[in-house]
Amino acid sequence: MESKTAPSCRLLFCLLISAAVLRPGLGGYTVNTAYGDTIIMPCRLDVPQTLMFGKWKYEKPDGSPVFIAFRSSTKKSVQYDDVPEYKDRLSLSENYTLSISNAKISDEKRFVCMLVTEDNVFEAPTVVKVFKQPSKPEIVNKALFLETEQLKKLGDCISKDSYPDGNITWYRNGKVLQPLEGAVVIIFRNQMDPVTQLYTMTSSLEYKTTKADIQMPFTCSVTYYGPTGQKTVHSEQAVFDIYYPTEQVTIQVLPPKTAIKEGDNITLKCIGNGNPPPEEFLFYLPGQPEGIRSSNTYILTDVRRNATGDYKCSLIDKKSMIASTAITVHYLDLSLNPSGEVTKQIGDALPVSCTISASRNATVVWMKDNIRLRSSPSFSSLHYQDAGNYVCETALQEVEGLKKSESLTLIVEGKPQIKMTKKTDPSGLSKTIICHVEGFPKPAIQWTITGSGSVINQTEESPYVNGRYYSKIIISPEENVTLTCTAENQLERTVNSLNVSANENKEKVNDQAKLIVGIVVGLLLAALVAGVVYWLYIKKSKTASKHVNKDLGNMEENKKLEENNHKTEA
Repeated sequence: MESKTAPSCRLLFCLLISAAVLRPGLGGYTVNTAYGDTIIMPCRLDVPQTLMFGKWKYEKPDGSPVFIAFRSSTKKSVQYDDVPEYKDRLSLSENYTLSISNAKISDEKRFVCMLVTEDNVFEAPTVVKVFKQPSKPEIVNKALFLETEQLKKLGDCISKDSYPDGNITWYRNGKVLQPLEGAVVIIFRNQMDPVTQLYTMTSSLEYKTTKADIQMPFTCSVTYYGPTGQKTVHSEQAVFDIYYPTEQVTIQVLPPKTAIKEGDNITLKCIGNGNPPPEEFLFYLPGQPEGIRSSNTYILTDVRRNATGDYKCSLIDKKSMIASTAITVHYLDLSLNPSGEVTKQIGDALPVSCTISASRNATVVWMKDNIRLRSSPSFSSLHYQDAGNYVCETALQEVEGLKKSESLTLIVEGKPQIKMTKKTDPSGLSKTIICHVEGFPKPAIQWTITGSGSVINQTEESPYVNGRYYSKIIISPEENVTLTCTAENQLERTVNSLNVSANENKEKVNDQAKLIVGIVVGLLLAALVAGVVYWLYIKKSKTASKHVNKDLGNMEENKKLEENNHKTEA
């Protein structure tokens, strides 16, 4: 019995001794694990052939052991000790590798693998390190704005749930901000959650800004240690509204125009280059030493030429900071003399003047009945063609919309003037009588015929142009007739007559008849002479000469007779 129990007593004693004191000289082994992952710890011992069982334990801070897992090499069974914090989290493999799921910060301990033989105990320690990546840093409690030359809290950079704790760094435009007395103040705070043992890091930044910080991005980062080494995570950028005082004032004229004319509405706008910009200013009008308090705009309505001058604006609390602008109100006056509707008599003189008064040199254009004239009209002696609608136009080319015009409607009146002409048709059978009339208003023409004669056509009138037109009538008088043309308008009634003789027609007809008769007689005589000559030709040659002389004498007598006949007929 003793031989059987002695080894058991020695083994129990050895286990107690090894549980109390770790054998020196074995050194440490570290396993780095991310928070929430599975911790895997190899036993790091060669399994002896005489192995009876293996066990895992961890050491408390005071050095006392806590057994957590047991595996028999003979029975192939695994037992886990009743340790609440590791319930349902342990797994011991056949090669005595211990796995702990869902790694926690409390798992950061010293674990020991124990392999027990009948006569010996082998141990290998493993140190577990647990790392938790912090949340992405965020800039919170940000200032609504920063003011130049004032040390003001910019914000807090916060990163949560880190293990171990990390460091926070501030950046301006990507460059590290270092503490600087009176300009950069950084306060770091570190807090651990007693339950999760995770750290929350907070860094507050007080910063004295300048105008150089306008649109400048600020960021922060957290640097922490992970299972594989040191890492850094950056926050999103934050851009701050920078307040700074006004250093310059400018004045604008709205809407922007190349030129201002009478009747326009003008808005003066005063702008300070500070941030935020000033909301009120003093506006100074030409000739007024006292400023008018207003918002950043001042409106002038329906400006006149006397509004020309220098306009100024300044800060209310700093009147020496002032801006000015010169405004010229352009104007254009036109005076046409005479104007409107003017009635004059033909032959009268009419001086016309178009006077221009303007803020700049103006162009002048004359139009008559919508046709441009080469020069201004001048009337020393009016004619009917001078009548019409005259317009004097002027404009300032540099000023859009600044145009003026006045018109003159000239009416040239005249009493009717008559001139009658006569034209005989080549046949001599008809005559065309034309009555030329000049006058305004348009005279009415009336014809009167004294004597007998047939009117071949009705009266025909030409178009009325420049106070002139004519009326004509074609007549074939049977006797001497008198044609009277009467022209009448509102001014006067004028009458003119023309005698037309019928003899001229008869004489021409008789002359033509006589000419026809003479031609016929001459042809008959020529035929008779030709017959006599032919008859004499066939006579005997002896008497030819004598008869020819006689015939020639007869021919001369015949010619004389013919001439006498013509005279008698006449």
